[in-house]
Amino acid sequence: MYTFASPPEKISVFETADNPLGLCCLGPKILAFPGRTPGHVQIVEIATGNVSIIPAHSSPLRAMNLSSDGETLATASEIGTLVRVFSTSSCTRIGELRRGVDHAAIFSLAISPNGAFLAVTSDKATLHVFDLPHPISNSQNKVVGNSRSYRYSSTLQNIQIEDGNNHKWGILGKIPLLPRVFSDVYSFASTHIEIDDEPQTALGIGGTIPIPGIPGGKARKGILGWKDDRTILVIGAGRDGRWEKFVLVEGEDGKRHCVRNGWKRYLGT
Repeated sequence: MYTFASPPEKISVFETADNPLGLCCLGPKILAFPGRTPGHVQIVEIATGNVSIIPAHSSPLRAMNLSSDGETLATASEIGTLVRVFSTSSCTRIGELRRGVDHAAIFSLAISPNGAFLAVTSDKATLHVFDLPHPISNSQNKVVGNSRSYRYSSTLQNIQIEDGNNHKWGILGKIPLLPRVFSDVYSFASTHIEIDDEPQTALGIGGTIPIPGIPGGKARKGILGWKDDRTILVIGAGRDGRWEKFVLVEGEDGKRHCVRNGWKRYLGT
């Protein structure tokens, strides 16, 4: 870790597990990056240098993102079926979101500026959008049986969502002894994104020479960014480099949808 002095001054050094993707998130008061054990996250308080460890996953980390206020951390592992959400102040897990059942390579995670939503892209050529659970004070933390309430804010609608209302399988999620995939929380909206698996090489279409310095040798795909609290940008590099814009809208059916609003190739052909 360095200061922005000229020249930069090194103030701290931390050991991590192998981190070929260069995962690291900087918040207003903390720094988050992989721990020395694969699947773990180190949270460093910048002012004091205190380090906390979150055992986020049992397999190596693939993606992570920190909310703009630094209070919430989202992580995904190389397995790619679940995204876990943690409170950085208490290092406790406050939510678990299911992307799907099949293994997938998570391309990117991004929390909206207002902290209400989490966007996820993967090599399944999909963009998923979840309601993001938030840590709340003990006085506001209502527990009923095994169901816990979390507070959400939304530019589309201000709602109080009880953990369990986003279950994909409805009543099946309440039947005991069924596999957990029936009771997990899924995205409220998903859509197709364009990905091109061909790396950029001098051999043209079908070239197989890996790109030096990039894990896997392929150009980065599905990189996420939020333009505002309901507009998502998805950027992909490589021979078919393009950006796509998606917006969150509320349909006539009362459900929220993610709709592609535009796209453009930024590399000439």
